[in-house]
Amino acid sequence: MADCCIQSIDRLRDAYGAFFTLIFPLMMLFLFGSIYGNEPSPYLGGYGSVDVSVPAYTAMIIATAGLLSLTIQISMYREKGVLRRLKATPLRPQTILTAQVIVIFLMTALGMALLVIAGKIVYGLRFDGNPFDVLAGFVLSSLSFFALGFVLASLIPTARTAQIVAMMLTYPMIFLSGATIPLEILPETIRHYAQILPLTHVVTLLRGLWIGDGWVEHLTEVVILAAILVTGVIVSAKTFRWE
Repeated sequence: MADCCIQSIDRLRDAYGAFFTLIFPLMMLFLFGSIYGNEPSPYLGGYGSVDVSVPAYTAMIIATAGLLSLTIQISMYREKGVLRRLKATPLRPQTILTAQVIVIFLMTALGMALLVIAGKIVYGLRFDGNPFDVLAGFVLSSLSFFALGFVLASLIPTARTAQIVAMMLTYPMIFLSGATIPLEILPETIRHYAQILPLTHVVTLLRGLWIGDGWVEHLTEVVILAAILVTGVIVSAKTFRWE
């Protein structure tokens, strides 16, 4: 139990993860907010730049936490023998992994909360959705990307390789999915191919729920993310290695 708690605390102290989960999204918000402001725009459906950026940056946080932080952390634990020692404790393996997911999820939720607070105070952030719908969409999206992170951590042998692969997958997806640049202003060709990216569906779902869309209008995104979650859990359960 002590080892598990120590590793969870170490995750909170991880400056790399904390920066890209808590600080970098705020930097993006203030940078582009200072450039474009938050005046309603016909190109953004009558919403301002900050209004659509907050749910999109939330998707960026989810991708960073799931594909970077979780993947690298689990791979590093395996490489250093931490997972092997944890498995030898009286705790069930599922409890150990669940603790890791909870810590990273709380960091992700904190990152979103900071975005919302900053957007509301500084730019008068507009929200027309149902808070419970947005929360449910946030949870589904987060768990889907955490499942992907576990798949990568299960298949990649070393922490260094995991970092390289995770970065190669995460950063192009962040810039092509609408998580940093609104999809509306991207070229049509990019918008078309962006539909194959899992993060595009997170952006679309969160933005839709943020402005008040119903779940029926985003069944495609829900089905895709749920399929990623289920598939990721099944694959990682069969391939996960403790050492």
